[in-house]
Amino acid sequence: MSKPPLETDRIAGLRSQLLQWYELNQRDLPWRRTPDPYAIWVSEIMLQQTRVAVVIERYNAFLQRFPTLISLADAPEQEVLALWSGLGYYRRARMLHKAAQFVARELGGNLPANAKDLRLLPGIGPYTAAAIASIAHQEPVAVVDGNVERVLCRLSGWEAGSRTGGGAKLRNKIETLASALVDPLRPGDFNQAIMELGATVCTPRTPLCLQCPLSVECVTLGEHKTPARPKMMSREVAHALVVRAGEKPQPASRELISQVLLEQRPPSVSVMPGLWELPQLLDPMVPDTDLRMAVRHAIMQVNYYVRIRTLREEEVETLTVPGGARLWVPLADAGQMALTGLARKVLSRARLLSPGSAEFDSASFDLPTFASKSASEK
Repeated sequence: MSKPPLETDRIAGLRSQLLQWYELNQRDLPWRRTPDPYAIWVSEIMLQQTRVAVVIERYNAFLQRFPTLISLADAPEQEVLALWSGLGYYRRARMLHKAAQFVARELGGNLPANAKDLRLLPGIGPYTAAAIASIAHQEPVAVVDGNVERVLCRLSGWEAGSRTGGGAKLRNKIETLASALVDPLRPGDFNQAIMELGATVCTPRTPLCLQCPLSVECVTLGEHKTPARPKMMSREVAHALVVRAGEKPQPASRELISQVLLEQRPPSVSVMPGLWELPQLLDPMVPDTDLRMAVRHAIMQVNYYVRIRTLREEEVETLTVPGGARLWVPLADAGQMALTGLARKVLSRARLLSPGSAEFDSASFDLPTFASKSASEK
């Protein structure tokens, strides 16, 4: 069942109710404290398919290192990817970097101020363009992301979002309704309000209808019918954790810089090209006696069940899969590398990386004779 098209007075009432709710209930997020189009752009790219809690820390660190579009454009890609590590979907970072370079080179470092021109930049689609233009420049254009789709489908009694089986016809209905609802006087606030409603109240499962400011107008009042989500695939893999004692940093120093062996993914691979990871083991079935740790790591539609085995340096060639270029990296530098999310997770759990400091903690490595043996064989 669907309601008839919204009349002007009903649209005005929905706008008012939603904006009042947003003023009282919006989360305090760092990208909401700035009108800077560049900062808003960075946040919108980071938030694609990534949880807000994960984005906050990375967003602050990213803007501290790249506070302006020009500083981002001038940075090497590997440095950009290193700051992106942990967010996943690294193509977003590459396209962000590429677009920043284009704007710096062709547009004098100034992002376009309207959605139409923003869409011409690499990596910026209709949603991101509308978000930047409405929030930073108050252009009255509607944003339509997954949260907005869900709110509007439930509000109107439509069974499924366009991304989960509704198709182009439903997508057009959603975009038409979103455009009719956006407040022309406060488009940025309105767009953020409806996205906030979908993220915190009109959630995919067990929506909080009693707290919803639009419940009086809502046809569905609860979960709506959607196609079953595709099942996650599972894969078992294993990687090697290999460390050794490095050179003394100064002739008079008594301390050794410990190193970890990393491998760069070839540029030809479709997933995470150019990022650094731990060498992959030939045999994914690691005996319990050799198991360093086991972790689960999800990438897109695949759940990876990962076993980590500690190897000695002389075992690497015979027990690992030949791959990309390998490099011994001081642990003090590893945290600044463009690591895959899995590599960063493993090194952090092994206490080889730590927040604010990537110094090697010899007490955390459970094979204390390993480094000294490797050093003597050099």
